[in-house]
Formats: sequence, structure tokens, C-alpha cells
Amino acid sequence: MIKIKALNHLVLFVGDVERSKRFYCDNLGFIVREELGKDAVFLHAGGSDNHHDLGLIYAGENPEKLADGPRIGLYHSAWEVNSVEDLKDAKEALKHLGVLEGESEHGNSLSLYAKDPDGNEFEVFWMVPKEDWPKRKFGVNKLDWEKELSTYAKK
Repeated sequence: MIKIKALNHLVLFVGDVERSKRFYCDNLGFIVREELGKDAVFLHAGGSDNHHDLGLIYAGENPEKLADGPRIGLYHSAWEVNSVEDLKDAKEALKHLGVLEGESEHGNSLSLYAKDPDGNEFEVFWMVPKEDWPKRKFGVNKLDWEKELSTYAKK
């Protein structure tokens, strides 16, 4: 069984990133943490210490007409675990279940991606200590398990 600490953030596919950003910032007090042009914005809730609590990603032109691809609505939920060791255990559990879709390192987190029985994508991740964020490259990077475990696993 995977040991989940908490729901950490949600990512939504939206029709207009700027419009959605204004809505969440102007009405719910979110603060822009990071923007990727017109394609995505990552928002931080004022009282949170997360890198982002809500991600908004452009779904593209006419997403409802795509046979396979983004749809307006939930992209994924992100479930946090307590340690890098818990994340490694989660990887084995997701592989055993046959639902592991991928993994990546984002600078602030190490992430696994999977789908539930209905095809809803979810992320299981471990948050890198905040003091290490400035030393890391943000984005979608290859997860180097050997390096991360040697750096963060409890000895």
C-alpha cells in the first residue's frame, strides 16, 4: 500500500490560461509562481508553502474534438508522500498494479505518474527540501533514482 501524506495540488486543462489565471488570482487570492508563456501558469495559494497549489495548462484549440488528448477539466491530482523511500516503494507498488505511466524530476519534486481504473491520471510525488530548490533545474527532467536516493535517503 502506498503511504499518502496529503493531496498537494491539482492541475487543470483550461481553454484560456490568462482568463483562468485572472479568475483564480483576482477572486481566490492565488499568486503566480511560474508562467510558461501562454501555455501554462502555476499558482500558489497565499497560505501554502507548496511550489504550486494549482496548475493551469492550455488545452489547445477545440480540445473536445480530439480523439485522444487534453480535455477541459482535471489533468491530474498530485498526492504527496513523506520520503524519497516512500516514493521508491510507491513506484514498485504502481508497477505491480500495472498502472505506472512514467516518472520525472521537476526541480522541486520527484514524481511518478499513473492512471486509476477509470483512466484518471494521478501523480505520486516527494517534495525536494525547499532549501535545495535553487540548486536544481525546474522543468520536466529525467529522474535519476541513484542520485536522488544517495542524496536524500535516510542513512
